[in-house]
Amino acid sequence: MNEPEACVSALMRDDSQTPEISRLKRRADFQRAARGRRARMEAFALQANRRAAAPDGLGPRVGFTVTKKLGDAVLRNRIRRRLKEAVRLARDLETRPDHDYVVMAQKEALARPFALLQSDLIRAFSLVHSSAARSAPARPSNDRDKRR
Repeated sequence: MNEPEACVSALMRDDSQTPEISRLKRRADFQRAARGRRARMEAFALQANRRAAAPDGLGPRVGFTVTKKLGDAVLRNRIRRRLKEAVRLARDLETRPDHDYVVMAQKEALARPFALLQSDLIRAFSLVHSSAARSAPARPSNDRDKRR
């Protein structure tokens, strides 16, 4: 993997100008982000939702989801660590301080070259804030059709 190159570029980068990104931890926050805008990439999908106006001053928050369908715990943790590092090292992420983001991993995130993973993240973050991004589609209700 080309990850040592990313570590070298991180040493050359000035992290003082990077906004502080917090983590999403509560299930309700993940569910709220699922109702927002989405951007689909080859190795992951990004969900973004604006938080209610609260004087928390947290800044942007990012959560990571890696389902059991992708493999055992070792594989899932490798994918999660790789995505977390890509978010941490990615330059020019269009994060907004009043937004929550969820990165939903896919198996391709493990084999994708690290530089491409970072560029995909940058593109996904800009897509969810552009006017071209669509809102989440309406989900069908669990109720049965009562007309029959």
